[in-house]
Amino acid sequence: MSFTLFPGTRLALALESLAGLSVGDALGAQHFVRPVDFADLPPGPWEWTDDTEQACCLVAILDEGELDRDAFADLLARHHDPYRGYGPGAVVMLRAIREGLPWPIASAAAFDGAGSLGNGAAMRAAPLGAWHADSLRRAAAQGARAAEVTHAHAEGLAGGVAVAVAAALAAAGRLDGHRPGLLRAVAAHTPDGRVREGLLRATHLRDVAEAAYELGNGSAAMARDTVPFAVWVADRFLDDYPGAIEACVSAGGDVDTTCAIAGGIVAAHTGMDGIPAPWLSAREALPPWLAAALA
Repeated sequence: MSFTLFPGTRLALALESLAGLSVGDALGAQHFVRPVDFADLPPGPWEWTDDTEQACCLVAILDEGELDRDAFADLLARHHDPYRGYGPGAVVMLRAIREGLPWPIASAAAFDGAGSLGNGAAMRAAPLGAWHADSLRRAAAQGARAAEVTHAHAEGLAGGVAVAVAAALAAAGRLDGHRPGLLRAVAAHTPDGRVREGLLRATHLRDVAEAAYELGNGSAAMARDTVPFAVWVADRFLDDYPGAIEACVSAGGDVDTTCAIAGGIVAAHTGMDGIPAPWLSAREALPPWLAAALA
């Protein structure tokens, strides 16, 4: 990567990825109301879920230096709305942080001290990766910093790293005019474990149904059964945002989260032009506190 990113460009890339993430999240969430028919999409507004809320918190604190984990934890704790689809473990953790428990303690205490290996760190990570499009090493390091605020387990952290690197690659490919292959490059920056193993297995898969069967579709809400599939979808449909979202919906499972992850990565590559304008208009407006934080 031979380009230089200035702060305004970084923010624009992150916001475009956030748009793709939030539209995917909101449309995917509609699938739990009634099965989505892409020939006859439900009327808006499509409400977004915790995937988007957490991603907004992340974008709000992005800066040139090291990611401020204390500020990120504070935003997650203050803005989380349990009715947005948070899992019970996340609600307990974020409520504890809001009440004053330091985030390293809250994160480490989750799941009886094992830490979370869920897909929550991954579902919010794409805008962070787009911000760091000029350095995969930096994207991986900052992806880990963002993940560990809520995910002390190595697999949960690996999910956040993988998605951040995938989005950085996608955005870099847009900037240098090259369509990157994601899976092997992402695996090279992902810590050893089941997420990385899934990314490597995904390199041999060619069909959406096969990929969902072999890798998982997020039904367990774990990083290991969500991230490899979502990155596979992004790799397969990197130039086709609607195709990526439709693939995730067709696979079932944790549809809002796979759509959010794949949508955030793909939009980092296509920009806003890749997201159908009617879809963007149907998505519920992002929280007003985000615009205030970025002003």
